[in-house]
Amino acid sequence: MSSSKRMIVGISGASGIVYGIRLLQVSKQLGLETHLVMSKSAEVTLAHESDMKVSAVKALASVTYSNADIGAAISSGSFQTHGMIVAPCSIRTVSEIATGVTSSLLSRAADVVLKERRRLVLMVRESPLHTGHLRTLTAASEIGAIIAPPMPGFYAKPETLDDVVDHTIGRVLDLFEIDAGLVKRWGEGRAAKASRSGGKKK
Repeated sequence: MSSSKRMIVGISGASGIVYGIRLLQVSKQLGLETHLVMSKSAEVTLAHESDMKVSAVKALASVTYSNADIGAAISSGSFQTHGMIVAPCSIRTVSEIATGVTSSLLSRAADVVLKERRRLVLMVRESPLHTGHLRTLTAASEIGAIIAPPMPGFYAKPETLDDVVDHTIGRVLDLFEIDAGLVKRWGEGRAAKASRSGGKKK
């Protein structure tokens, strides 16, 4: 498959595992080839935040790897991908990425994406943030990562939690120029109304 259709998905142990699950579901619907690596902490979080089994989450991906498998395809820059999304991303994971001290396949794969100048999006889940966290996030940004905390877009007037999650996943995929059809885009509705009314102000 073309590398433009191949995405690495990392799921770490931060709260918000629903983002990783939904990302895999949407990617599958879009026909993307996903390469999944979950941390052990992510598996623990899954048990607390979802009724899904680890096997069911892994079944959503095209390929899965053990987080201890440092010889996996995604640990090499010669394995071409469109990039990587870590959803959700814990502070520990972003700290490993920011320092280049990669102790797992998840952080190694992210490091490879950065060194190959591909897109790395980190959906960091932590609040409040102390100064050490902020410095770590700045360091990650300085070496090329995109810090994308999952922030709800209330202008889209979400009616359910699923709406909030979908909008966020849609915006993250936008960063890879992939339109998942999940985003209510600011101004588009008003532009359509203006067009129907001849562009006249009331």
